[in-house]
Amino acid sequence: MKNSLMPLNTSLSSFADFRNEMDRLFERFFHSEDSQESSPSRTWAPRLNLSESETSYEVSVDLPGIKPEEVEVELRHGDLWITGERQGESEEKGKTWHRIERYFGQFRRAVRLGDDVDSENVEAKFNDGVLHISIPKTAEARTRRIEIKS
Repeated sequence: MKNSLMPLNTSLSSFADFRNEMDRLFERFFHSEDSQESSPSRTWAPRLNLSESETSYEVSVDLPGIKPEEVEVELRHGDLWITGERQGESEEKGKTWHRIERYFGQFRRAVRLGDDVDSENVEAKFNDGVLHISIPKTAEARTRRIEIKS
């Protein structure tokens, strides 16, 4: 009975943390630094933040080392698609690489927003290696206060 008073999200958060740690463990085990499979040229996904307000969705994506013209932003049936490619460094003669940890190659992120977005007024700005996207909601999707009559 004592556990039933715990907030549900606390136990789910702990499970998510455990799952993330297990994913990292398997990643390190199966893709050691010595293996070719851990090469930065494999598929990668940039980190992003997604927030929602009363009137819009806001997305920020970390894209260091990428130019704005190398990124494509699309809204497809309520899904936000961010695709692009980061070019790798070319191998130079006379250099011995000791560690390669930076990811490069093609990437794709898709975020489900829903059908309540105003696709005609989406704004995307690129500043200091961070892509900021503002997706307004339709007027019909916004929360309306309904007066209760007595």
